[in-house]
Amino acid sequence: MDHAFEDVAVKENALELLEQELKHKRKKCMIALGSMSDPYLPLEEELGYTRRALAMIARYGFGFTCITKSAGILRDLPLLKEIHDRTKCVVQMTLTTAEDSLCRKVEPNVSTTSERYQALVRLRDEGIPTVVWLCPILPYINDSAENINGILDLCESARVKGVICFGMGLTLREGNREYFYQQLDRLFPGLKQRYIREYGMAYEVLSPRNQELMDLFERRCEKAGILHDNQEIFAYLSAFEDQSANAQISLWDS
Repeated sequence: MDHAFEDVAVKENALELLEQELKHKRKKCMIALGSMSDPYLPLEEELGYTRRALAMIARYGFGFTCITKSAGILRDLPLLKEIHDRTKCVVQMTLTTAEDSLCRKVEPNVSTTSERYQALVRLRDEGIPTVVWLCPILPYINDSAENINGILDLCESARVKGVICFGMGLTLREGNREYFYQQLDRLFPGLKQRYIREYGMAYEVLSPRNQELMDLFERRCEKAGILHDNQEIFAYLSAFEDQSANAQISLWDS
């Protein structure tokens, strides 16, 4: 990037491009937001791009899913329900820490864990399926059995459909590594030197407790009946469903 890490670049013609694609798509599908940037950044309150995109997706009859760390998604609950009534809507929520106190340190300027959990519960109560991303897990910060169990307790309580986890760690590429180390120096003095000593310039930074915590994660999900095979969850997220067609088949079958 040619600007500060925390600055937001806005694609001003995003909605026009989206409508062109939706108009000319021969086959309905799921539309996904949030892979590269949270669709519910604070700026969304001013711009309303995500809400307008949702309205457009609903109007053209497509499905929807997004990844977010914001309870602000509940502002668009009527649109989410409209989409899910016709096709399929799945909300993906990232959970990193079980405790709000640590969340405020490592995830500033976003909804706290408890706020995100309440959003998952509200979505559950409204019949909208949810998936949790369990990441990133930061070595020597939140890579504890207590934290993983705490997050999975929330997932069980909210009855999430699945939990995506690629391992207990994080990735550091050039650009965000420098920013991450600055924050380590600020929030966890001395920890940067340990990271440099143990991981160097590695892209994949796994917790030394990775295998232990992954075993715990898989046992808990199996016992709770929560999907935890990443490919199975991605297949579910990408599968378009036409609820009106299902309702018509059900009517004729009866």
